[in-house]
Amino acid sequence: MPNISEVLSSLPAAGSVGDGGHVPPDDEPDDFDNGCELCGGHGWISPNVPVGHADFGTIAPCQCQESRLEDEQRDRLLTYSNLGHLTRFRFENLDPDGLSDSEISKSQFRKAYDVARVYANDPRGWLTFTGPNGAGKTHLAAAIANHCVDSSRIVFFSHAPDLLDHLRSSFGPASETSYSDLFEQVRSTPLLVLDGLGSQSATPWAEEKLRQIINHRFNAELPTIVTTAVPLNALDPYIATRLTTRGLGRVVELGLTQSERLEELGRIPENMLNTMTFERFSTNVSGLNSEQRKSVEAAYHAARNFAERPDGWLVLTGRRTGVGKTHLAIAVAERQLQAGRQVTYYFMSRLIFDLQTLVGTDPARYADLFDRVSNAPFLIIDNLRTSLRFRDTENGRSVPERWLGGTPWAEDQLYHIITHRHSHRLTTIITSPENFSEQPGPFGSLLQDPTISQIIDIDANDYRTQRS
Repeated sequence: MPNISEVLSSLPAAGSVGDGGHVPPDDEPDDFDNGCELCGGHGWISPNVPVGHADFGTIAPCQCQESRLEDEQRDRLLTYSNLGHLTRFRFENLDPDGLSDSEISKSQFRKAYDVARVYANDPRGWLTFTGPNGAGKTHLAAAIANHCVDSSRIVFFSHAPDLLDHLRSSFGPASETSYSDLFEQVRSTPLLVLDGLGSQSATPWAEEKLRQIINHRFNAELPTIVTTAVPLNALDPYIATRLTTRGLGRVVELGLTQSERLEELGRIPENMLNTMTFERFSTNVSGLNSEQRKSVEAAYHAARNFAERPDGWLVLTGRRTGVGKTHLAIAVAERQLQAGRQVTYYFMSRLIFDLQTLVGTDPARYADLFDRVSNAPFLIIDNLRTSLRFRDTENGRSVPERWLGGTPWAEDQLYHIITHRHSHRLTTIITSPENFSEQPGPFGSLLQDPTISQIIDIDANDYRTQRS
């Protein structure tokens, strides 16, 4: 891909292009001769009209070179565009549903795709694509740019950090393009695509240059496309207000909206819903004594009853893995979803991970997630661990081992969620390998409250290999 300074220095000077930013053809070389009988190999013809006619004495391209001129013009425009390897990103090879398996994301992408097609045919105003990395923002922006190139429009495409780096380098004495020329070309190009806004270094100089570019194009109402993975409320407010100005700017969100992303975080995987049903749970496990069999049957009947009348808390415990705690919790959830009720599911370590990640990177989403989990109408917390656990070593000794995420901060988050749900008597299922009657602590006293909670301990072998 050519150096950005070389590309920009080859652009026509600002204001020298025709209507719509179309590039005029170059003059033909004097020695051009393709053997065409119509034009005698000159490439141009003069209309055969009487003297005094408006076209008398004019020249026009011959049919023999129209295709060649179109190809040459497109090559120049591609060079000007700085698209480089992004020339492969076209509407023709873009799935209108996007690449996500999420139906919500597919719907969002279809809308963005339709907006992009309309804008590509008539690029007016500002268009901003937002969403997480990998959602297809750059692909759509490049598809618009390539369509405009095919329509003989001048487009300049640049990744925001790269653009700022080249602007800085143009100050150097060895730069072939002066800073003033480079800056003027970028801010005045007929259609600018600014990719990855918000990923640049947040220095005062960078913010000032971006503000100047954005402000000039805003005042001149020059068509501009912006992509960003940064929430608009986290961008420079000066720039964000211009991206969202009614009548000029349009914002299209790809992937999931913030609310939908939070719902997706707590969504039960489809394969779990399909395989962990009551119909696929069996109490017929070999090798169980009568007491163990009773515990499995008690858990099964408690889960079935809870699915019919989901009120209060159901706590399924069991020291061994694979005894059916998660299976029964998901089976209850599957019945609720069939009835049209909302269910939020979280594996405990994943919940702590998401909270820890968001609290440092996106406090607003952290607050939303914490509130959503605390107030979900029906919540499942899978594999709850509240304290140190012990791991048996090969020599028979037991050594303490903290659960994943077991920090004071994580324990405090969990305690506040569970306390809130206990106070408001919100429907909850909890699975855990811990026996809370043996180590109650602050969590155990809540989970064992007989006015709201039913605890069933499953003492059995791994049902995944022994049930028939």
